[in-house]
Amino acid sequence: MKALEEKLLSPNNLEEKILKWKENDDKIVFTNGCFDLLHPGHVAYLYEAASLGNKLIIGLNTDKSAKKIKGESRPVNNEYSRAILLATMFFIDAIILFDEETPLQLINKIKPDVLVKGGDYTLENIVGAKETLELGGKVEVLSFLEGYSSSAIIEKIKKENRA
Repeated sequence: MKALEEKLLSPNNLEEKILKWKENDDKIVFTNGCFDLLHPGHVAYLYEAASLGNKLIIGLNTDKSAKKIKGESRPVNNEYSRAILLATMFFIDAIILFDEETPLQLINKIKPDVLVKGGDYTLENIVGAKETLELGGKVEVLSFLEGYSSSAIIEKIKKENRA
C-alpha cells in the first residue's frame, strides 16, 4: 500500500509537488468531492478531468466535512478508504484531504491551471472559479454521466433492506 499512500499528500508535501510540477511546466488540474461510493460516473468524470492536463489533484472532503455537506449518515466509507480507492487510479497524481466545507483555501494554494466540476454545476456556483479565472486558469464543467449517484445507490440499498 506504500505506493498508494504516496499519493496522499500533506499540505507541505503538496506545496513541494506543485512547485516541482510548475517548474516542469506541467498543467495542473484540480477537482474535489466526497467520492463516497465510487461508481462509473465518478471514474468517467475523473478520467476526463485528467485528460485536461498533465497532473490531476483531488481535493477529498474529510469525514468531518462530508458530514457537514451530506448529513450525519455520510460518508459511508471513511476518508482513508475513499482516498486509497482514488489512489488506485493511474491518472490521479495526488490526493489532499480538506476539512472545510469548500475547497477554496486549497484552490488558492494550488492555483490550478484548470479547475473542474461535474455537469451538475454551473460556472456561477463553482467554488474557486472566480479566483482561478483571475489567475489566468480555466474552469471546465464536464458532462454528467446520467444514472449514477452515490445518494441513489444508498437509497436503493436502504429500500432493498426494508423490503
